[in-house]
Amino acid sequence: MDTIQSITTYCLSIPREVPYMGALGKGDTQGTNGLFIRGGNRSVYSTSDHCVLVRIETKSGAIGWGECVAVVAPQVAASAIESLIQPLLLGRDPHDVIAIGEDLYDSMRVRGFFGGFWGDAMAAVDIALWDLKGKLSGQSIAQLLGGKRTKRIPAYISGLPENTMEKRAALAVGWQQKGFKAFKFPAALNPQGFVDEIAGLRAALGPEAMLLCDMHWRNTAGAAVQLIRRMEPFNLAVAEAPVAPEDIPGQAHVRRSVDTPVAIGEELRTVFEYRPRFEAGCMDIVQPEMGRTGLSQFWLICQMARAWNCEVMPHASIGIGIFQAASLQVAAAISNCPIHEYQHSIFDKNLHLVTGDMACSEGYFHVPTGAGLGVEPTAEALSYALKLN
Repeated sequence: MDTIQSITTYCLSIPREVPYMGALGKGDTQGTNGLFIRGGNRSVYSTSDHCVLVRIETKSGAIGWGECVAVVAPQVAASAIESLIQPLLLGRDPHDVIAIGEDLYDSMRVRGFFGGFWGDAMAAVDIALWDLKGKLSGQSIAQLLGGKRTKRIPAYISGLPENTMEKRAALAVGWQQKGFKAFKFPAALNPQGFVDEIAGLRAALGPEAMLLCDMHWRNTAGAAVQLIRRMEPFNLAVAEAPVAPEDIPGQAHVRRSVDTPVAIGEELRTVFEYRPRFEAGCMDIVQPEMGRTGLSQFWLICQMARAWNCEVMPHASIGIGIFQAASLQVAAAISNCPIHEYQHSIFDKNLHLVTGDMACSEGYFHVPTGAGLGVEPTAEALSYALKLN
C-alpha cells in the first residue's frame, strides 16, 4: 500500500510594486516589516504577497501540492503543519482524504482550535491530498467530485486599484472592452463615497454591467441597510460583507431589509461556522475561500448552500494559483456557481509561478486540465520561500 512519506512546507514572500488594492492613502497606517493597516476596513495587509505551500510525497514518489491563505505571518500555519500535522500524517494512506481531514479537525477541537490559523494549515494539507488523489487515479478533482460540468466559469473583476474615481472608471471600462461584464468595487478604498462610486461606475459601464460592492464589514446593521438602499437605484447586484463577521443577527437583519442579494463568508472556514448563518438566514450568496476552507470543507459548504437555495460565488485571495485552481475545480463540478471572483492584480501577476493551462480572459476562467489540480508550482515560485531558522 502506498503511504505518505514526507510533508514539506514553503512560506512564500513575493514582492509587489504596488500594495494589494492600490497605493497607501491618508487613512492607512504603515507598520514595520512590510505590514500596514487599511483605514477603510481596519485590517492588516503586507506590501508583499504571502502564502504557504505544502508538498506531500508518497512512498511511491507521487507528489501533491496544496496552498493556504497567509496574507500575513505565513510562518504560523507552516509551523502548525510541521509540528502537528506532519507527525499525524506520516504513514497514512493518501487516498483517505476525508478521514484525514476529519481526524485533524477532531485532534484540536477540544484544544480550542477549530478555525483560524489551524484551519488554514488544514486547508493547505487537504488540497495537497486531493491533488495526490487525483494524480494517483488519473482524474481531475472535478471528475472525482462527480463530473466536470463546464470548461469555463464566468468571472467578475475584483478591485479597481486606482486613486481617483475617474481612473477607476477608466480601468473598469478597459476590462469591459476585454469582455468582462461584472465588477466589484471595495469600500476600503473609498469609505465615504459608496454612492458616488457606484454612480460613477454605472455611468461609465452602462446599464447592463453587473456591479458588486465589497462593504468590508465596516457598518452596523442599520447603517448597512441605509447604505445599500442608497445604492439600489443604481442596480447594485450584490452587497458583500455588510456588517462585522461575528454579527449574525446583524447579517440576518440586513438580508431581510434590502432587495439586493447579500453575500458573506470569505472569512469562514468550516460548515460548522456556516451552519448558524444558514439557519439565521444571513445571506443569499456564500463566498467560501478555498485557501481557508480546503477542498473538503469547500465542497460541504457548497452542498449546504444548495440545500438552502443559496448561490456560491467563491472568494479569491492572495496566492500563486494552487488554491485558485482547486476553487475552479470545485466550481466546475457544482450546479449553483454563477460566477467566480477574479483578483486580476494577483492572478495575472503570479500566474507564471504555476504550470498548466489555467487562465482568465474574455470574461471567463478556464478550468485547468489534467489530473488532480491541473497546476503545480514552478521552480521560480519556490525560490521565493523564506529562509526560516
